[in-house]
Amino acid sequence: MAVVQYHKGRFPPASLDLSRLLPLVGPANAGLARFDATLAAVPNVNVLLSPLTTQEAVLSSKIEGTQATIGEVFEFEAGDESADEEKKGDIQEILNYRSAMRNAVSHLKAIPLSQRLIRDAHRVLMTGVRGRNKTPGDYRRVANWIGEPGCTLTTARFVPPASNLVPDAMSAWERYVHAEVPDRLVQLAILHAEFESIHPFLDGNGRLGRLFVPLFLVEKGLLSQPNFYISAFLELNRDEYYDRLLAVSRDDDWTGWCVFFLRAVVEQARENAAKARAILDLYRRRSDWISTITRSHQAVRALDWFFNRPIFRTTEFIESAGIAKPTANRILTIVREKGLLRVIHESSGRRAATLAFSELLNIAEGRSIA
Repeated sequence: MAVVQYHKGRFPPASLDLSRLLPLVGPANAGLARFDATLAAVPNVNVLLSPLTTQEAVLSSKIEGTQATIGEVFEFEAGDESADEEKKGDIQEILNYRSAMRNAVSHLKAIPLSQRLIRDAHRVLMTGVRGRNKTPGDYRRVANWIGEPGCTLTTARFVPPASNLVPDAMSAWERYVHAEVPDRLVQLAILHAEFESIHPFLDGNGRLGRLFVPLFLVEKGLLSQPNFYISAFLELNRDEYYDRLLAVSRDDDWTGWCVFFLRAVVEQARENAAKARAILDLYRRRSDWISTITRSHQAVRALDWFFNRPIFRTTEFIESAGIAKPTANRILTIVREKGLLRVIHESSGRRAATLAFSELLNIAEGRSIA
């Protein structure tokens, strides 16, 4: 199979087959609007949906080969050191993805989507992980290529532009970020494909390209919050994801890629909205429940803490929930006895017990895991 070279001079695409795109453009935009309405109904959205943000980091990293689960990530944050070094490396990449997203969202309040913001996000993404020596925050200055492990420049599947072409290619990409176009989602599809094709960094390009998706949606006013999670569809359809990206350079098939991307938006808008509604319903039900069984004015504060940290050590809650220690201990005892929290590691010696909020984790994962 011939090596596919970057499509120099063919970005943005000169034309698209609108007859294939139009049946998806409407549903994709409508699905996003419905999802945004769901987000508007969620109080303290960044707390209640924080498990979904972590799950997005898990799945986006999984596309690149990591094997850690959302439960393992939360257990690691709770102080579990039992994972081997390979798994710890996977978990750190996931935590960095989440930090890079939060950092970029914060910066987006002060600066527009730009190369500067992307480079800052890359710096956070690569801090202290396996690619930390690959010039975090700086565009690559050497050639790179994509293919099977151990492949060479002549046996690769795809070869991005030469390093000396990357700055100009990224400048053109940035100009298109701010171009006026008929449809923003088609624009986003094109931008994602172009970023992945340029492959501007030595490592982390895939994760950064997916992280860009919710940032763009917020800046362009398609979402009020950057809580859109697209990686579940891309991970489930990983082979087609890569094939469609490759076909952009090989066959100039921008339309086929845009169709695939719009399908992803339609499906993930539906799934994201369903999960957000399920979490909101859980929160409403458990708010009334915990207030009734504990008869404490601190009950809802405790529940909010559990949503933000669905796996934790009991000492973490007692020390950081902002609740008086006797009250915190009493709430923990009651909710454990009543089944809201499940013990995954019993206390041992000076080590506190580790608890899991199973209902919430199962919604985030989309299946029973705890």
